[in-house]
Amino acid sequence: MPNWQGSDRRDRLPPDWDRIRKRVLRRDGYRCTHRDQYGDRCATPATDVDHIRPGDDHSDENLRSLCAWHHRKKSSSEGAAARARVQWRNKKRFSRDEGHPGLL
Repeated sequence: MPNWQGSDRRDRLPPDWDRIRKRVLRRDGYRCTHRDQYGDRCATPATDVDHIRPGDDHSDENLRSLCAWHHRKKSSSEGAAARARVQWRNKKRFSRDEGHPGLL
């Protein structure tokens, strides 16, 4: 089960999420759909349903089955990118344009 602490993600899922999740897993043959750099599909059984594009689009075209490892890897990279954007914005917001007075 994913770590939902501190997130409103579960609240934003549709009421019939379990039915949608099962349909997507069945559609993908209960197998992870991640493909490596050679185009080979992961052989691990799928346990998670992932949103391809972030947000609340729960259409079948935006959902895919992933194994827990690939889902964690994708979610982790998305979280790291979001943190980096926030840090960049804060750095830009609080950066000083003038030089240090002791170096003038």
